[in-house]
Amino acid sequence: MGRQRKRVVTGEAAPPPRKDEKPSAFHRKEKKKKVDIGQVFINISIGLCIFSLIWFFYALYMRSALSKRVVTLHPSPPVLDANSTTAKVSPERFWGSYRPQVYFGMKTRSPRSVVTGLMWMRQFSDIDVNLRHTCEQGDRLPSYSWLMHDGLTFGVQEIRDHDFTLTTEFVKRMGGDHGGDWTWRITAKQHSSAPHAPVISLMFYAAADTQGSLEAHVEEKNRLGSITGFSEELGNFKITFRKPVTGELSSAKYASYNYLQTLTPGFEKLTDIVKNSLNRRFVYSPPSGEKRHYIAVDTYKPPHHQHQQKPADTRKESDFVVHQVTVQTPFQIEVLFESGSFRNRPHQLVGTTMTEELEKRKAAFDAKFEKIFGIKSKNFSQAHVKFSKAALSNMLGGMGYFYGQSVVQSLYNEYPLLYPEGALFTAVPSRSFFPRGFLWDEGFHQLLLSKWDAQVTREAIAHWFDLINMEGWIPREQILGDEARSKVPAEFVVQRNENANPPTLFLALQELIEQLSSNPDTAASQPTLPFLRRLFPRLKTWFEWYNTTQSGPKPNSYRWRGRDKDTNLFLNPKTLTSGLDDYPRASHPSADERHVDLHCWMALASGIMARIARLLGESHEEYEQTHQVLSDNNLLIEIHWSEQHRAFSDFGNHTQDVSLQLEKVYVPPGQPRHQFPVARLVRSVRRDPTLQYVNALGYVSLFPFLLQILEPDSPKLEHIFRDMRHSDKLWTPYGLRSLSRTDRLYMKQNTEHDAPYWRGAIWININYLAVRALHHYSNIKGPYQEKAAALYQDLRTNIINNVYRQYAETGYIWEQYNDSTGRGQGSHPFTGWSALTVLMMAEQY
Repeated sequence: MGRQRKRVVTGEAAPPPRKDEKPSAFHRKEKKKKVDIGQVFINISIGLCIFSLIWFFYALYMRSALSKRVVTLHPSPPVLDANSTTAKVSPERFWGSYRPQVYFGMKTRSPRSVVTGLMWMRQFSDIDVNLRHTCEQGDRLPSYSWLMHDGLTFGVQEIRDHDFTLTTEFVKRMGGDHGGDWTWRITAKQHSSAPHAPVISLMFYAAADTQGSLEAHVEEKNRLGSITGFSEELGNFKITFRKPVTGELSSAKYASYNYLQTLTPGFEKLTDIVKNSLNRRFVYSPPSGEKRHYIAVDTYKPPHHQHQQKPADTRKESDFVVHQVTVQTPFQIEVLFESGSFRNRPHQLVGTTMTEELEKRKAAFDAKFEKIFGIKSKNFSQAHVKFSKAALSNMLGGMGYFYGQSVVQSLYNEYPLLYPEGALFTAVPSRSFFPRGFLWDEGFHQLLLSKWDAQVTREAIAHWFDLINMEGWIPREQILGDEARSKVPAEFVVQRNENANPPTLFLALQELIEQLSSNPDTAASQPTLPFLRRLFPRLKTWFEWYNTTQSGPKPNSYRWRGRDKDTNLFLNPKTLTSGLDDYPRASHPSADERHVDLHCWMALASGIMARIARLLGESHEEYEQTHQVLSDNNLLIEIHWSEQHRAFSDFGNHTQDVSLQLEKVYVPPGQPRHQFPVARLVRSVRRDPTLQYVNALGYVSLFPFLLQILEPDSPKLEHIFRDMRHSDKLWTPYGLRSLSRTDRLYMKQNTEHDAPYWRGAIWININYLAVRALHHYSNIKGPYQEKAAALYQDLRTNIINNVYRQYAETGYIWEQYNDSTGRGQGSHPFTGWSALTVLMMAEQY
């Protein structure tokens, strides 16, 4: 018999209800509760999905909106009226030598200008084709320089090639509705050292943009007598090519003639078109002399590229015409431009009429130059006076008118964007190397030009500010149009909107205000007040952009954005945005940096903002307060004075124990070495960086003095003057060097292929600020007044003597000067801020 099973009770569970029995109230609540909680979770999930979708689309919208800000221009009315540079409004400035990138050429201040220019070539030389057109350091010309140029009506330039000299002269004459007439005169003379009289081909050309057309008129078989044309800005016009002569009134010389007419895809291609059209089949046969084949323009066939995307050019009319004349030196040729709307001209502007006009303009230039600068009265030699006129003339002759679009990028753009089309009337640092606008250079340029012609300065500043975007950012390097872009390495084309440049335009504005205050009733100063009124809305946004985007880690401190990020390759990562490029900063870039030069720029800018606001009757208290805070010497000392180094310093994450070392590349035994990467110089850090003051005595250390932030009785001036005068630190017989000789990075390469730039060389713009500051402190009572006066005399003399001596010896004003020998180096000619030597000679600060 089986065992009885034991019943196991596992809980107090109630027996299941019968089918006809309703659930209790308690169970109904439980079920409802479960249903309610589930519904809540469903509702929350739906809400989160909706919120996520809203946030996603909002983020897309915001990113799209933020990405457009970088290419959205400032909403306030432009400083310049839309037609301010037209022939109707500004006829006297309409035509000009606004093509600084070519040795000689002219255009109008209009977006789609007809351009004119000169190319030349030495025939029967050892070099097959030595065509000259765009200013190139590789041409190795002994010199080229405007000797006289008033920025308005005439210019005289001397171009020294290897065995002959070309003198290019132009004169303008007002009349009609399209800017009037002008005439060029080119005079060629052989050098006394040349064994034979060179035979030269001059090529005069005109090229129309898409808005114009040109027609060639041929005389005597193949001599191009003239070009007639039409464009929207010029109406009908005629360019006449006169025959070469040996002198103004003498008979014509023997010459061979050729011409070319074709279509051009862009002004940047003009040199290539001429080079590709050259042919050696022509015979030069003067009445007395052997027949020789020479090189001349023939026909041009556009190169066909296999994968060419552009459709074939269907235009019927030529827009590029070249007149070539080949003749033996010495000779003279005139080219005459006549406007179709100038109906009552007295005589053609040629021959003796042109000579008389030129002499009048030269005399007026000389008188105005001496009245403004008084170089003769300072007891300089005639050679020094000639040099100073050339320095100013090169600045005026280097004014360019550019039109096009910058390529820009912000953090919110995956790819670069095209900025709105715009115009820029600006001086350029160097016709050969930097023939475009640079923001921090332009402030220095206008210090000189404002003394000569305040209207040029007002117009240049207005053009710069009309390129400001809604954020308050101005692209620091202006590369407008294909012609300008063709001269710029690809890595420098894109401009990024977090990157600043020193706001030196405030220096030029300060000068305009000084002129207005001292001579309020003169015709030159009167337009300044309405100009400032139109400028002010944009100026406020610009100042605020600096004050916010370049703010530092501590209150009232500032930090340059845009330092090099690939720290592994740089001995000291560059800070291009500061204008001082490779000047030593903190070795390891970080958000903890404070930059003393930017602090001083903002102190200067806030003071000028307050002054402008008061002049205009605008609210100035906030600018005044900012200026007082930033100029407070106690604050400056607190955040930038290094007691250890006894100098004003940057602050950041820094170590001095860095060097460039050849990296190790492991090559397995038996393997060919060429299959492995070439060893590079890379940075070696032997001691970890710490937050500290950066011990780099040089230009940055001087900024509280350079921008006159220090009080005249500040004891820190004594340390600065001592460092300036110390020959092992900053003093040289040629000017102040950029970095102390005792610094570990003095004249050190920054990478394997990146030579020192601001690490010892002498730069004239900073030396000008130093001379200007010494002049200021020597005229204010204080314990260092006499020391400032003595330093002023010595430094000014050293700079003037060396810049002049190098010009006399080499034919050029230079970008920088060697601190050991005084020799000019870098790009040349550099008659941008190096021309500030004229103001030092004139003692006008």
